[in-house]
Amino acid sequence: MVRDSRAAALAVLALLAGVWAASQAFVAPSARIGTAAGRVQSAVALNSGSGEYTGFVPDMQRRVLMNLIVVAVCAVPALVVLGGYAFYCTVADFFPKLGGGGGGASPVGDINGAAVPLKKWVAGHKDNDRELVQGLKGDAYYLISTPDGIKDFAINATCTHLGCVVPWVRSANKFCCPCHGSQYDENGKVVRGPAPLSLALAHTSVLESGDIAVAPWPEQDFRTGLDPWWS
Repeated sequence: MVRDSRAAALAVLALLAGVWAASQAFVAPSARIGTAAGRVQSAVALNSGSGEYTGFVPDMQRRVLMNLIVVAVCAVPALVVLGGYAFYCTVADFFPKLGGGGGGASPVGDINGAAVPLKKWVAGHKDNDRELVQGLKGDAYYLISTPDGIKDFAINATCTHLGCVVPWVRSANKFCCPCHGSQYDENGKVVRGPAPLSLALAHTSVLESGDIAVAPWPEQDFRTGLDPWWS
């Protein structure tokens, strides 16, 4: 975080130096004004009698105004970008990251988004029942009931073919996609295409409040022995 802060500070200093250098390109240095003013005035005086056009020379106030406009146009968007970078690299690190699938357990929600207590779930479901809840990032997940609770994993209901929600068909003991006929076994492993991959997994747990929660599954897929494609 310290390195990011130093990098942001150096970037701001570099920007200000660049803006200052750009502004100096529009204004002659004071030392040069003193030595060159007489030459310009004398040149104008010499040519005024002959009727020749000597060129337009803007006054100092107009040049200052032009410099201010250039500095504002260049500095404002650059400072906004650098300010956003500094915020996310420094200030944002002091605030805790909230749930939503970033790494910790997130409470699941029912059809109305309300928390789902384990006791209430057990009372309303039989062994091997599967029902959808709102899980990580708001995606639909299946919880799998056991005689006294739930299994330690939840199954994402999104088909890996084209993203349809896959229903559980109890009579076939499979998840069967109604869109293109893909099928998955009781644990969400693909057994029939065109879906190329098994359904994603998530860990389940029970919070101190008694509510059911899910967390990301970063380790090996126990159904296939492969690294998880969804991480």
